[in-house]
Amino acid sequence: MTEPDDLRRERERLRQQIEAEESGEPGSSEVLRQARLRERSASVPDLDMVMDIPVRITLEVGGSEMPIRELLQLQQGAVVELDRQAGEPLDVLVNGRLIARGEVVVVEDKLGIRLTEVVSAGERLQSLR
Repeated sequence: MTEPDDLRRERERLRQQIEAEESGEPGSSEVLRQARLRERSASVPDLDMVMDIPVRITLEVGGSEMPIRELLQLQQGAVVELDRQAGEPLDVLVNGRLIARGEVVVVEDKLGIRLTEVVSAGERLQSLR
């Protein structure tokens, strides 16, 4: 089957649904509602396929810009000033994209992060642009 045939069939199906709804046939709105529910459930992706894909989680404490001259002059014990204030939340990045913010915690002598804010879907979409 070619794409034009599939599109033509889909257009015809939609036209028939609209005509049935407009004609006021008994049960036509219920049939339309059922068809829409089937379409919606068919278009929901099966997330089980991606659940085992590894992603890289990075915690960003802060950053700094400096000329290469200053970078080359750094020695052991040097302090680099970051662009964050003390106590400010860290950024949690997944594959380089901000998804949350949090604070550092210690759990059984290991460092961890407690998520204090999960970035909204709108903010995540905007970061993709």
